[in-house]
Amino acid sequence: MAIIKDHISRRWIILLGGFLLSLMGGMSYAWGSFVVPLVKDWGWTATEATLPFTVMIIVFAITMIPAGWIQDKIGPQKVATWGALQFFIGYALSGLLRWIPHPAWLIFSYGFIVGTACGLTYACIAPTARKWYADRPGFAVSTSVMGFGLAAVVFSPLKRQMINLWGVDGTFLVLSVFVAFIALIGARIIKNPPDGYIAPKTEKSVTHTAKKSNITVVEMPPRAFIRTKDFYMLWLALAMVIGGGLTAIGLIPAFGEIVLNLEPAIAATAISAYALTNGFGRPIVGYLSDRYGTLRVMISAYTVQAIVFFALPWIAVNYGLLIFCALFLGVGYATTFALFPVLVASGFGTKYLGVNYGLVFSAFGVGALTSLIGSKLLDMTNSFTPAFLLAGITTVIGLILLIVLHKDMARLNIR
Repeated sequence: MAIIKDHISRRWIILLGGFLLSLMGGMSYAWGSFVVPLVKDWGWTATEATLPFTVMIIVFAITMIPAGWIQDKIGPQKVATWGALQFFIGYALSGLLRWIPHPAWLIFSYGFIVGTACGLTYACIAPTARKWYADRPGFAVSTSVMGFGLAAVVFSPLKRQMINLWGVDGTFLVLSVFVAFIALIGARIIKNPPDGYIAPKTEKSVTHTAKKSNITVVEMPPRAFIRTKDFYMLWLALAMVIGGGLTAIGLIPAFGEIVLNLEPAIAATAISAYALTNGFGRPIVGYLSDRYGTLRVMISAYTVQAIVFFALPWIAVNYGLLIFCALFLGVGYATTFALFPVLVASGFGTKYLGVNYGLVFSAFGVGALTSLIGSKLLDMTNSFTPAFLLAGITTVIGLILLIVLHKDMARLNIR
Protein backbone atom coordinates (compact mmCIF):
# COMPACT_ATOMS: atom_id res chain seq x y z
CA MET A 1 0.00 0.00 0.00
CA ALA A 2 2.85 2.38 0.81
CA ILE A 3 4.37 1.71 -2.61
CA ILE A 4 1.13 2.57 -4.37
CA LYS A 5 0.78 5.77 -2.34
CA ASP A 6 4.32 6.71 -3.37
CA HIS A 7 3.37 6.15 -7.01
CA ILE A 8 0.37 8.45 -6.59
CA SER A 9 2.53 11.22 -5.19
CA ARG A 10 4.98 10.92 -8.10
CA ARG A 11 2.64 10.23 -11.00
CA TRP A 12 3.34 13.70 -12.45
CA ILE A 13 6.60 12.25 -13.80
CA ILE A 14 4.54 10.13 -16.21
CA LEU A 15 3.14 13.31 -17.72
CA LEU A 16 6.68 14.63 -18.17
CA GLY A 17 7.64 11.45 -20.03
CA GLY A 18 4.64 11.79 -22.31
CA PHE A 19 5.38 15.47 -22.88
CA LEU A 20 8.97 14.74 -23.96
CA LEU A 21 7.82 12.03 -26.36
CA SER A 22 5.14 14.27 -27.86
CA LEU A 23 7.61 17.17 -28.13
CA MET A 24 9.96 15.04 -30.22
CA GLY A 25 7.07 13.77 -32.31
CA GLY A 26 6.09 17.38 -32.90
CA MET A 27 9.67 18.12 -33.94
CA SER A 28 9.19 15.67 -36.80
CA TYR A 29 5.81 17.20 -37.58
CA ALA A 30 7.34 20.68 -37.97
CA TRP A 31 8.55 20.08 -41.54
CA GLY A 32 7.94 23.51 -43.03
CA SER A 33 11.48 24.77 -42.35
CA PHE A 34 12.90 22.25 -44.83
CA VAL A 35 10.67 22.99 -47.81
CA VAL A 36 12.20 26.26 -49.08
CA PRO A 37 15.86 25.09 -48.71
CA LEU A 38 15.07 21.86 -50.57
CA VAL A 39 13.48 23.87 -53.39
CA LYS A 40 16.07 26.66 -53.60
CA ASP A 41 19.29 24.83 -52.71
CA TRP A 42 18.60 21.30 -53.93
CA GLY A 43 16.51 22.07 -57.01
CA TRP A 44 13.47 20.08 -55.93
CA THR A 45 9.91 20.99 -56.81
CA ALA A 46 7.54 22.05 -54.04
CA THR A 47 5.70 18.74 -54.44
CA GLU A 48 8.94 16.75 -54.09
CA ALA A 49 9.90 18.76 -51.02
CA THR A 50 6.49 18.10 -49.43
CA LEU A 51 6.17 14.39 -50.22
CA PRO A 52 8.40 13.10 -47.37
CA PHE A 53 6.21 14.93 -44.85
CA THR A 54 3.00 13.69 -46.49
CA VAL A 55 4.22 10.10 -46.37
CA MET A 56 5.36 10.59 -42.76
CA ILE A 57 1.85 11.69 -41.74
CA ILE A 58 0.23 8.68 -43.43
CA VAL A 59 2.74 6.21 -41.94
CA PHE A 60 2.38 7.87 -38.53
CA ALA A 61 -1.40 7.40 -38.62
CA ILE A 62 -1.23 3.78 -39.80
CA THR A 63 1.52 2.80 -37.34
CA MET A 64 -0.66 3.94 -34.43
CA ILE A 65 -2.80 0.82 -34.84
CA PRO A 66 -0.15 -1.92 -34.41
CA ALA A 67 1.84 0.26 -32.00
CA GLY A 68 -1.22 0.71 -29.81
CA TRP A 69 -1.90 -3.02 -29.88
CA ILE A 70 1.69 -3.88 -28.92
CA GLN A 71 1.87 -1.34 -26.09
CA ASP A 72 -1.41 -2.72 -24.73
CA LYS A 73 0.32 -6.14 -24.61
CA ILE A 74 3.86 -5.40 -23.42
CA GLY A 75 3.59 -1.91 -21.94
CA PRO A 76 4.55 1.54 -23.22
CA GLN A 77 8.19 1.62 -22.11
CA LYS A 78 9.52 -0.96 -24.57
CA VAL A 79 7.49 0.37 -27.48
CA ALA A 80 8.49 3.99 -26.83
CA THR A 81 12.15 2.96 -26.50
CA TRP A 82 12.05 1.29 -29.89
CA GLY A 83 10.42 4.44 -31.25
CA ALA A 84 13.28 6.57 -29.88
CA LEU A 85 15.79 4.33 -31.66
CA GLN A 86 13.76 4.61 -34.85
CA PHE A 87 14.01 8.38 -34.58
CA PHE A 88 17.81 8.07 -34.55
CA ILE A 89 17.86 5.72 -37.54
CA GLY A 90 15.40 7.78 -39.58
CA TYR A 91 17.06 11.15 -39.02
CA ALA A 92 20.59 9.74 -39.43
CA LEU A 93 19.68 8.14 -42.76
CA SER A 94 18.05 11.41 -43.84
CA GLY A 95 21.41 13.05 -43.11
CA LEU A 96 22.93 11.01 -45.96
CA LEU A 97 21.00 13.19 -48.42
CA ARG A 98 24.23 14.73 -49.74
CA TRP A 99 25.29 11.31 -50.99
CA ILE A 100 21.80 10.21 -52.08
CA PRO A 101 20.24 13.51 -53.24
CA HIS A 102 16.90 12.15 -54.38
CA PRO A 103 13.37 12.73 -53.00
CA ALA A 104 12.79 8.99 -52.84
CA TRP A 105 15.53 8.72 -50.21
CA LEU A 106 13.82 11.18 -47.87
CA ILE A 107 10.48 9.52 -48.53
CA PHE A 108 12.05 6.30 -47.27
CA SER A 109 14.19 7.63 -44.41
CA TYR A 110 11.94 10.42 -43.17
CA GLY A 111 8.55 9.39 -44.48
CA PHE A 112 8.64 5.73 -43.50
CA ILE A 113 11.17 5.43 -40.67
CA VAL A 114 10.55 8.72 -38.84
CA GLY A 115 6.81 8.26 -39.45
CA THR A 116 7.03 4.84 -37.81
CA ALA A 117 8.92 6.35 -34.87
CA CYS A 118 6.17 8.95 -34.40
CA GLY A 119 3.53 6.24 -34.36
CA LEU A 120 5.45 4.06 -31.91
CA THR A 121 6.02 6.87 -29.42
CA TYR A 122 2.71 8.69 -29.76
CA ALA A 123 0.71 5.48 -29.29
CA CYS A 124 2.12 5.18 -25.76
CA ILE A 125 1.30 8.64 -24.45
CA ALA A 126 -2.47 8.93 -24.08
CA PRO A 127 -3.23 5.39 -22.83
CA THR A 128 -0.55 5.63 -20.13
CA ALA A 129 -1.64 9.07 -18.92
CA ARG A 130 -5.27 7.94 -18.83
CA LYS A 131 -4.46 4.89 -16.68
CA TRP A 132 -2.59 6.99 -14.12
CA TYR A 133 -5.16 9.80 -14.01
CA ALA A 134 -8.63 8.28 -14.03
CA ASP A 135 -9.59 11.17 -11.72
CA ARG A 136 -8.42 13.89 -14.16
CA PRO A 137 -8.25 12.16 -17.57
CA GLY A 138 -8.76 15.21 -19.76
CA PHE A 139 -6.11 17.31 -18.07
CA ALA A 140 -3.60 14.43 -17.90
CA VAL A 141 -3.89 13.32 -21.52
CA SER A 142 -3.93 16.86 -22.88
CA THR A 143 -0.87 17.85 -20.84
CA SER A 144 1.04 14.80 -22.05
CA VAL A 145 0.37 15.56 -25.73
CA MET A 146 0.95 19.31 -25.34
CA GLY A 147 4.50 18.97 -26.67
CA PHE A 148 3.20 18.00 -30.10
CA GLY A 149 1.51 21.37 -30.45
CA LEU A 150 4.33 23.43 -28.97
CA ALA A 151 7.11 21.93 -31.08
CA ALA A 152 6.41 24.21 -34.04
CA VAL A 153 6.70 27.29 -31.83
CA VAL A 154 9.86 26.12 -30.09
CA PHE A 155 11.79 24.44 -32.87
CA SER A 156 10.79 25.98 -36.22
CA PRO A 157 12.96 29.10 -35.70
CA LEU A 158 15.77 26.90 -34.35
CA LYS A 159 15.61 24.63 -37.39
CA ARG A 160 15.98 27.60 -39.71
CA GLN A 161 19.14 28.64 -37.89
CA MET A 162 20.50 25.09 -38.00
CA ILE A 163 19.86 24.85 -41.74
CA ASN A 164 21.72 28.14 -42.27
CA LEU A 165 24.70 26.75 -40.35
CA TRP A 166 24.83 23.10 -41.43
CA GLY A 167 22.51 22.72 -44.41
CA VAL A 168 19.56 20.37 -44.66
CA ASP A 169 21.62 17.19 -44.44
CA GLY A 170 23.73 18.40 -41.52
CA THR A 171 20.61 19.45 -39.65
CA PHE A 172 19.16 15.95 -40.01
CA LEU A 173 22.35 14.46 -38.54
CA VAL A 174 22.26 16.79 -35.54
CA LEU A 175 18.58 16.08 -35.01
CA SER A 176 19.20 12.34 -35.10
CA VAL A 177 21.13 12.59 -31.82
CA PHE A 178 19.02 15.28 -30.17
CA VAL A 179 15.58 13.84 -30.96
CA ALA A 180 16.57 10.27 -30.10
CA PHE A 181 18.20 11.32 -26.81
CA ILE A 182 15.20 13.33 -25.57
CA ALA A 183 12.74 10.69 -26.76
CA LEU A 184 14.76 8.00 -24.99
CA ILE A 185 14.50 9.94 -21.72
CA GLY A 186 10.73 10.13 -22.15
CA ALA A 187 10.58 6.43 -23.02
CA ARG A 188 12.45 5.39 -19.88
CA ILE A 189 10.11 7.51 -17.73
CA ILE A 190 6.78 6.39 -19.13
CA LYS A 191 5.24 3.20 -17.72
CA ASN A 192 1.92 1.73 -16.69
CA PRO A 193 0.74 1.98 -13.07
CA PRO A 194 1.42 -1.00 -10.79
CA ASP A 195 -1.17 -3.68 -10.12
CA GLY A 196 -3.68 -2.52 -7.56
CA TYR A 197 -3.22 1.16 -8.38
CA ILE A 198 -6.37 3.25 -8.02
CA ALA A 199 -6.41 6.96 -8.83
CA PRO A 200 -7.12 9.05 -5.74
CA LYS A 201 -10.53 10.51 -5.02
CA THR A 202 -10.16 13.78 -3.18
CA GLU A 203 -12.24 16.82 -2.47
CA LYS A 204 -10.24 18.56 -5.20
CA SER A 205 -11.61 16.20 -7.83
CA VAL A 206 -13.35 18.22 -10.48
CA THR A 207 -17.12 18.22 -10.74
CA HIS A 208 -17.75 16.15 -13.86
CA THR A 209 -15.10 13.57 -13.03
CA ALA A 210 -16.56 13.09 -9.58
CA LYS A 211 -19.97 12.45 -11.06
CA LYS A 212 -18.51 9.70 -13.30
CA SER A 213 -16.53 7.99 -10.56
CA ASN A 214 -19.14 5.30 -9.92
CA ILE A 215 -19.78 4.46 -13.58
CA THR A 216 -18.53 1.10 -14.83
CA VAL A 217 -17.09 1.28 -18.34
CA VAL A 218 -16.99 -1.91 -20.38
CA GLU A 219 -13.45 -2.80 -21.55
CA MET A 220 -14.22 -3.31 -25.23
CA PRO A 221 -11.64 -5.24 -27.31
CA PRO A 222 -10.82 -3.86 -30.76
CA ARG A 223 -12.67 -6.56 -32.66
CA ALA A 224 -15.88 -5.60 -30.90
CA PHE A 225 -15.06 -1.88 -31.06
CA ILE A 226 -14.84 -1.78 -34.86
CA ARG A 227 -18.25 -3.46 -35.09
CA THR A 228 -19.96 -0.59 -33.30
CA LYS A 229 -21.46 2.38 -35.11
CA ASP A 230 -19.77 4.61 -32.50
CA PHE A 231 -16.37 3.64 -33.88
CA TYR A 232 -17.28 4.75 -37.41
CA MET A 233 -18.79 7.96 -36.15
CA LEU A 234 -15.66 8.72 -34.12
CA TRP A 235 -13.41 7.85 -37.07
CA LEU A 236 -15.30 10.02 -39.53
CA ALA A 237 -15.65 12.87 -37.05
CA LEU A 238 -11.87 12.90 -36.49
CA ALA A 239 -11.22 12.84 -40.24
CA MET A 240 -13.56 15.79 -40.77
CA VAL A 241 -12.31 18.08 -38.00
CA ILE A 242 -8.64 17.27 -38.57
CA GLY A 243 -9.07 18.14 -42.24
CA GLY A 244 -10.05 21.64 -41.23
CA GLY A 245 -7.08 21.95 -38.89
CA LEU A 246 -4.59 20.87 -41.54
CA THR A 247 -6.14 23.27 -44.04
CA ALA A 248 -5.54 26.11 -41.59
CA ILE A 249 -1.91 25.09 -41.12
CA GLY A 250 -1.32 24.96 -44.86
CA LEU A 251 -3.14 28.08 -46.03
CA ILE A 252 -3.13 30.73 -43.30
CA PRO A 253 0.46 31.95 -43.98
CA ALA A 254 -0.19 32.02 -47.74
CA PHE A 255 -3.43 33.96 -47.14
CA GLY A 256 -1.47 36.54 -45.20
CA GLU A 257 1.13 36.90 -47.95
CA ILE A 258 -1.14 36.89 -51.01
CA VAL A 259 -4.37 38.49 -49.81
CA LEU A 260 -3.11 40.82 -47.08
CA ASN A 261 0.25 41.53 -48.77
CA LEU A 262 2.19 40.78 -45.60
CA GLU A 263 5.90 40.03 -45.60
CA PRO A 264 6.54 36.25 -45.42
CA ALA A 265 8.09 36.50 -41.95
CA ILE A 266 5.11 38.50 -40.68
CA ALA A 267 2.58 36.15 -42.28
CA ALA A 268 4.34 33.20 -40.65
CA THR A 269 3.63 34.64 -37.20
CA ALA A 270 -0.05 33.82 -37.77
CA ILE A 271 0.80 30.13 -37.77
CA SER A 272 2.92 30.71 -34.67
CA ALA A 273 -0.19 32.12 -32.98
CA TYR A 274 -2.08 29.04 -34.17
CA ALA A 275 0.63 26.81 -32.70
CA LEU A 276 0.56 28.63 -29.36
CA THR A 277 -3.12 27.97 -28.75
CA ASN A 278 -2.73 24.50 -30.23
CA GLY A 279 -0.06 23.73 -27.64
CA PHE A 280 -1.07 25.66 -24.52
CA GLY A 281 -4.75 25.20 -25.29
CA ARG A 282 -4.54 21.43 -24.79
CA PRO A 283 -4.33 21.34 -20.98
CA ILE A 284 -6.99 24.05 -20.83
CA VAL A 285 -9.52 22.10 -22.90
CA GLY A 286 -8.51 19.00 -20.94
CA TYR A 287 -9.31 20.71 -17.66
CA LEU A 288 -12.62 21.96 -19.05
CA SER A 289 -13.53 18.47 -20.26
CA ASP A 290 -12.94 17.07 -16.77
CA ARG A 291 -15.16 19.74 -15.32
CA TYR A 292 -17.97 20.01 -17.87
CA GLY A 293 -17.76 16.88 -20.03
CA THR A 294 -15.61 15.83 -22.98
CA LEU A 295 -18.24 15.89 -25.70
CA ARG A 296 -19.67 19.19 -24.50
CA VAL A 297 -16.26 20.87 -24.80
CA MET A 298 -15.61 19.29 -28.22
CA ILE A 299 -18.96 20.43 -29.59
CA SER A 300 -18.36 23.97 -28.32
CA ALA A 301 -14.83 24.12 -29.78
CA TYR A 302 -15.85 22.83 -33.21
CA THR A 303 -18.82 25.18 -33.36
CA VAL A 304 -16.37 28.07 -32.97
CA GLN A 305 -13.96 26.48 -35.48
CA ALA A 306 -16.69 26.16 -38.11
CA ILE A 307 -17.82 29.77 -37.63
CA VAL A 308 -14.26 31.06 -37.97
CA PHE A 309 -13.64 29.09 -41.17
CA PHE A 310 -16.84 30.37 -42.77
CA ALA A 311 -16.14 33.95 -41.75
CA LEU A 312 -12.36 34.12 -42.26
CA PRO A 313 -12.29 35.16 -45.96
CA TRP A 314 -14.41 38.21 -45.12
CA ILE A 315 -13.32 39.22 -41.61
CA ALA A 316 -9.54 38.60 -41.78
CA VAL A 317 -8.95 41.88 -43.59
CA ASN A 318 -5.81 42.85 -41.70
CA TYR A 319 -2.95 41.30 -39.75
CA GLY A 320 -4.59 41.63 -36.34
CA LEU A 321 -7.81 39.91 -37.42
CA LEU A 322 -5.82 37.13 -39.12
CA ILE A 323 -4.04 36.49 -35.83
CA PHE A 324 -7.41 36.53 -34.06
CA CYS A 325 -8.77 33.86 -36.40
CA ALA A 326 -5.60 31.76 -36.12
CA LEU A 327 -5.81 31.74 -32.33
CA PHE A 328 -9.36 30.35 -32.36
CA LEU A 329 -8.54 27.75 -35.03
CA GLY A 330 -5.59 26.59 -32.92
CA VAL A 331 -7.98 25.84 -30.06
CA GLY A 332 -9.98 23.56 -32.36
CA TYR A 333 -6.85 21.63 -33.35
CA ALA A 334 -5.83 21.39 -29.68
CA THR A 335 -9.23 19.95 -28.84
CA THR A 336 -8.86 17.22 -31.45
CA PHE A 337 -5.54 15.88 -30.17
CA ALA A 338 -6.35 16.37 -26.50
CA LEU A 339 -9.85 14.95 -26.24
CA PHE A 340 -10.39 12.20 -28.81
CA PRO A 341 -8.33 9.70 -26.75
CA VAL A 342 -10.20 10.77 -23.62
CA LEU A 343 -13.50 10.19 -25.40
CA VAL A 344 -12.48 6.73 -26.58
CA ALA A 345 -11.39 5.78 -23.06
CA SER A 346 -14.58 7.15 -21.51
CA GLY A 347 -16.79 5.03 -23.72
CA PHE A 348 -14.76 1.90 -24.30
CA GLY A 349 -12.28 1.50 -21.44
CA THR A 350 -8.51 1.73 -20.99
CA LYS A 351 -7.43 -1.91 -21.28
CA TYR A 352 -7.39 -1.76 -25.09
CA LEU A 353 -7.09 2.02 -25.38
CA GLY A 354 -3.81 1.88 -27.30
CA VAL A 355 -5.18 -0.05 -30.25
CA ASN A 356 -8.73 1.38 -30.04
CA TYR A 357 -7.46 4.94 -30.18
CA GLY A 358 -5.00 3.90 -32.88
CA LEU A 359 -7.91 2.67 -34.99
CA VAL A 360 -9.70 6.00 -34.59
CA PHE A 361 -6.48 7.97 -35.14
CA SER A 362 -5.94 6.29 -38.53
CA ALA A 363 -8.48 8.85 -39.77
CA PHE A 364 -5.72 11.45 -39.39
CA GLY A 365 -4.15 10.32 -42.66
CA VAL A 366 -7.46 10.49 -44.51
CA GLY A 367 -8.24 13.89 -43.01
CA ALA A 368 -5.10 15.23 -44.68
CA LEU A 369 -6.93 14.89 -48.00
CA THR A 370 -9.05 17.90 -47.08
CA SER A 371 -5.91 20.02 -46.98
CA LEU A 372 -4.82 18.69 -50.39
CA ILE A 373 -8.26 19.38 -51.88
CA GLY A 374 -8.22 22.87 -50.38
CA SER A 375 -4.86 23.58 -52.01
CA LYS A 376 -6.18 22.27 -55.31
CA LEU A 377 -9.21 24.56 -55.05
CA LEU A 378 -6.84 27.47 -54.50
CA ASP A 379 -4.91 26.57 -57.66
CA MET A 380 -8.12 26.21 -59.67
CA THR A 381 -9.90 29.36 -58.50
CA ASN A 382 -7.05 31.65 -57.39
CA SER A 383 -9.16 32.29 -54.31
CA PHE A 384 -8.81 31.14 -50.71
CA THR A 385 -12.57 31.32 -50.12
CA PRO A 386 -13.49 27.85 -51.51
CA ALA A 387 -10.72 26.21 -49.47
CA PHE A 388 -11.78 27.82 -46.20
CA LEU A 389 -15.45 27.10 -46.92
CA LEU A 390 -14.54 23.45 -47.52
CA ALA A 391 -12.74 23.38 -44.16
CA GLY A 392 -15.84 24.88 -42.55
CA ILE A 393 -18.09 22.29 -44.17
CA THR A 394 -15.95 19.35 -43.04
CA THR A 395 -15.89 20.81 -39.53
CA VAL A 396 -19.69 21.03 -39.53
CA ILE A 397 -19.93 17.39 -40.64
CA GLY A 398 -17.67 16.37 -37.76
CA LEU A 399 -19.67 18.57 -35.40
CA ILE A 400 -22.97 16.94 -36.44
CA LEU A 401 -21.48 13.47 -35.92
CA LEU A 402 -20.34 14.43 -32.42
CA ILE A 403 -23.77 15.84 -31.56
CA VAL A 404 -25.38 12.57 -32.63
CA LEU A 405 -22.72 10.67 -30.73
CA HIS A 406 -23.37 12.82 -27.68
CA LYS A 407 -26.99 11.74 -27.63
CA ASP A 408 -26.07 8.11 -28.26
CA MET A 409 -23.41 7.97 -25.54
CA ALA A 410 -25.69 9.67 -23.03
CA ARG A 411 -26.89 6.19 -22.16
CA LEU A 412 -23.38 5.62 -20.77
CA ASN A 413 -23.58 8.96 -18.95
CA ILE A 414 -20.70 10.25 -21.11
CA ARG A 415 -21.03 13.98 -21.66
